[in-house]
Amino acid sequence: MREPLPREFVEALAAASGRLGIFTREILWYPVVSSTNDVAGMLADREAPEGTVVVANAQSAGRGRHGRVWASPPGAGLYVSAIFRPKRDVPLLTIAAGVAIAEGIQSATGLAVDLKWPNDAFVHGRKVAGILAEANSSATGPYVILGCGINIMPAAYPPEVAVRATSLEGELSRAVDRGLLFVECLASVSKWYEDLQRGRLAQVVEAWRLRATATIGRRVRGDVGGTTVDGVVETLDDTGALVVRTRTGLARVTAGELTWV
Repeated sequence: MREPLPREFVEALAAASGRLGIFTREILWYPVVSSTNDVAGMLADREAPEGTVVVANAQSAGRGRHGRVWASPPGAGLYVSAIFRPKRDVPLLTIAAGVAIAEGIQSATGLAVDLKWPNDAFVHGRKVAGILAEANSSATGPYVILGCGINIMPAAYPPEVAVRATSLEGELSRAVDRGLLFVECLASVSKWYEDLQRGRLAQVVEAWRLRATATIGRRVRGDVGGTTVDGVVETLDDTGALVVRTRTGLARVTAGELTWV
């Protein structure tokens, strides 16, 4: 059941109102949901406008890419989804979202954030945030639900994934202002989404490359469309595809799962 936004969010939103773009329409807070993406998708099907945001204190069935479980205990992370109804095709939306979330985290905490293709955020080599984009359509046309989970406290992930995950408070050894983190991420997503809408695709790609120091030059391996790709990442091309140099030449990866080796 929906509840009023916590004060820390209300105050942060008021302070940043001039930078939030489309995210000034409706922000809905829930103590617990199955998944913020599920709730946002339901609202989009009911003709909720672009810029509607769903925030939850916990998720009972949070998920990441490829259907993986995203641990979402109460108060331990930031779990957010937003509705987008772009007027034109925006193929780089997930790339731009990765840049935006990394930028938002850094603005709120001071931590340097790296990106792993296509849009996972890492701090000191361990994952701190993930993004899930899901496209669909309703009677009012196509839409995209963009969801993000950010680990704020160490409790945000189970012990068995501690070797590959981290949290903001674990890295900082201090408390994190959730309201500030929320609005800085929203403001950054708004800015980069506007750049996409205005056709500034080259700026988005270059911003991703600058934050991909943990990915570019790294050896990766994975199954891509039934073909094994094994090689060293060279760059992200202008379409958002990852370019990997293999023993047989260059491979463009547009979808699939790659593991750092």
